[in-house]
Amino acid sequence: MVRYSHTNLIAKNIPLMIAFYRDVLGCRSIGQTRDLSGSWVDRLTGIPGAHIFGEHLALPGFEEGGPTLEIFGYDAVVSNTAPSVNASGFTHLAFAVDDVSAVLQAVLSHGGGQVGDLVENRYPDGRTITVVYARDPEGNILELQSWRKT
Repeated sequence: MVRYSHTNLIAKNIPLMIAFYRDVLGCRSIGQTRDLSGSWVDRLTGIPGAHIFGEHLALPGFEEGGPTLEIFGYDAVVSNTAPSVNASGFTHLAFAVDDVSAVLQAVLSHGGGQVGDLVENRYPDGRTITVVYARDPEGNILELQSWRKT
């Protein structure tokens, strides 16, 4: 059996990021907080003296037991340059929303940013997507999308 479990986001400011994903994108606490350390964590991460802490949030649209967004931090977080939409590897988290423009405004008012333009595109199958790339308060890329039959 294979089942998707969670996506991990390492944050510099965990309370800020939990509040952002909860208040703007509808993630919710499921009471799974972590404060992990010890030799097994050192061996797992390859980091001597590692200390991991944070919380799992249920992703919107999933029932109990569904995949989570794991917002964790370490005592020492290594900063990377801001991700770009064309970088190799994982680049963004996508959220289906009812109103892309309204959620984008919420992202911006909660300390996030916008990457490109908000656009609409009609596909040959008669569906239209409204979509924009945005950034959370720590620069991680989000895709906000809404599909409709035209």
